[in-house]
Amino acid sequence: MDSDGTRDARGTHANPVPRPAEPPEYAPPPRPVLPPGVPAPPGAPPRPDGSAFLAWLRTPRPEARPGVWRFAHRPRPAEEPEQIPGRQLLSGALIAFLVGWLIWSLLWNGYLGGWWVLPLELFTPDSWREGNDAVGNAVLWYGYYALIALALMVFVGRLGRWGEVWRRYGPPAWYRTAPGAEPPPAPGEDPAQWPQLRAAGAPDAADRLAADARAGLMRDVDYARISRAWQGVRSGRHGLAAFTGAVLRDGAAACPHPSGARDLPARQARHDLFTGQVRLGTTADDPRNPYAYRGTGLALGPDLLGTSLLAVGPAGSGKTGSIVRPLAESLCLHALAGRAAVVVVGAAGAGLGPADAYDVVVRIGNPDSVHDLDLYGGTTDPDEAAAVLAEALVGDLADPHPGSDSRRSTTVLAQLLGPFRAVHGRFPSVPELRQLLDGAPGPLAALRQGLQESGQESLLRELDARERQMGHPGDVGGVLADRVALLDRPAFAGFFDTSGASRPFSLKALDHPVRVRVDLPERGHADASRILARLVLAQFTASVGVREDRSLFACLLLDDATGVVTPEAVRGIQRLRSANAGVALTLRTLDDVPRPLRGPLLGSTGCRVALSGLTPWDGQDFAEVWGKEWTEARDVTDRQIIAETPAGKAVHMLRRVITGKAPTARAVTVRQVERERWSASELAHAVPPGHAVLSLTTVQGEHAPPLLVDLRG
Repeated sequence: MDSDGTRDARGTHANPVPRPAEPPEYAPPPRPVLPPGVPAPPGAPPRPDGSAFLAWLRTPRPEARPGVWRFAHRPRPAEEPEQIPGRQLLSGALIAFLVGWLIWSLLWNGYLGGWWVLPLELFTPDSWREGNDAVGNAVLWYGYYALIALALMVFVGRLGRWGEVWRRYGPPAWYRTAPGAEPPPAPGEDPAQWPQLRAAGAPDAADRLAADARAGLMRDVDYARISRAWQGVRSGRHGLAAFTGAVLRDGAAACPHPSGARDLPARQARHDLFTGQVRLGTTADDPRNPYAYRGTGLALGPDLLGTSLLAVGPAGSGKTGSIVRPLAESLCLHALAGRAAVVVVGAAGAGLGPADAYDVVVRIGNPDSVHDLDLYGGTTDPDEAAAVLAEALVGDLADPHPGSDSRRSTTVLAQLLGPFRAVHGRFPSVPELRQLLDGAPGPLAALRQGLQESGQESLLRELDARERQMGHPGDVGGVLADRVALLDRPAFAGFFDTSGASRPFSLKALDHPVRVRVDLPERGHADASRILARLVLAQFTASVGVREDRSLFACLLLDDATGVVTPEAVRGIQRLRSANAGVALTLRTLDDVPRPLRGPLLGSTGCRVALSGLTPWDGQDFAEVWGKEWTEARDVTDRQIIAETPAGKAVHMLRRVITGKAPTARAVTVRQVERERWSASELAHAVPPGHAVLSLTTVQGEHAPPLLVDLRG
């Protein structure tokens, strides 16, 4: 079947990834497994059990607020209930029990008179009490005693809050901390039985998949991939017969990814492909966090990454290991399931995952690199190629030429790219482009001769205009030539090939579930790395908007976006949400972004992360974008009460034993004040190591306030 997870990535995928050496805990061991119904030969290993996978699949995942890890989540109330301190609660319960015991003892021994048995004597006939039936008489009286004792117990139980003691320290608390097995789902709602396939008239395919799940042949990626293929059937992109045939033939291995891989070589983060989430940490039990979030897992998915993410923190704060690496793992798993396309860009050796976890690994500057990068993004339009290349070369310059009109750089490049492609049928290589921008007479003369021979009058006028501009003092060709010279180095001699001898990777392939990693040459080529990072970002924002299949989520993870944020990049990020795409950027400090762009950048990203170690001036920008909220400010004044009589002193001593505090008279003043959610000082000094403060926004517009999260949990 040609499903979303089986289409070729236009020749950009690498060789098939080997079977993972460390599958997830519910996955079958990497050994030969017999199909269901086939007996095992003597001496063969036992058949694996799919109970772990079935338990994962049947675990409840209730609806929750944005960013909450839904796997086995237990919702909490929105507001924190007022809780009595444990010492006071237990003391009150014990005293209530002693009071009840004392009252019952006084009643039983007659110290309070016989008034409490008067209802029994008034409403029962004399013959019942004076009869010779001793057993019946005893039952009557002792039943009445039990009723009075029960009423007294209910009264003192309410007085001493025994119900709260039971809920906090009894078996309900034990079961909350160590929950047992979840109840089995209803027969028609068991996801392991694939009810959606049965309802659509494919019971044979559902039976085969259910059998593979019970036999331990299915894992979470298989479930997600086949579910994605079934969505293609329901939307009409694929036929039911082809889907059913593929499932009956291959079972859990049906509808494979072009690489043939069914999992990653290894996983470091916790993933739930049923909901598409990856867990990043645990929301701290801190008063500044909303009560509903405290103690819950914090997770991200495509619904949040679709609004883009910006993480800011100094070196060593956990940007790569705690954020970028888990997101890269998650998106690679989504790509294997046919749900997403991912491009990960970072310095070589940054720890963005093994090469086997990707289909394409472009190691720019490394002679052993198997793949190359298309400098022009796979386009054949000279104007489009010029716009993207100009953004990469001079997009970071605040004033690259008089008037600050970046369109002039695009025009200069288009005046050369168009004629060159018309003559040679391709775009120029890096050395050829550098010669044209420098105004070398030989290449320009050859280009002019080729245009004259082919009768390209309009392109001749473009070339004439370029030659006239070369003599002007404000010509931007020299600036572009200097930037192109950074790529025209011996280390990059074998890259950016345009001769057609190879097929370099192009971001036009993002309408397929590809996994791409681009290693930038940081050492010795920092400026070239920034140009290449801007090039990938510009090509990404230009490509995702013209994809054929926008149901495939596309994401760019850019580790260290220093020098990458430009006005055009911010505008491109703002357009990604409508294209079902997003970017995740990391920065050491907001000082790496021009001051006029900091506000627009924070405003264009829906997920903002401030890691520990942030500077106060960076914290000020986050504090401004997170705004203020109305809170209750309580001014409490305690005045100690002095007892003057022996009885008063005894009562005060009893209160001290119960509450653990001296008796006081408290005056409370409550007022509404507007305060910053997180101040710059708090972000700079109150975020512990290994923690971060982040706010989230979904593509549907739901918001999560700034949350303090432990990224190690």
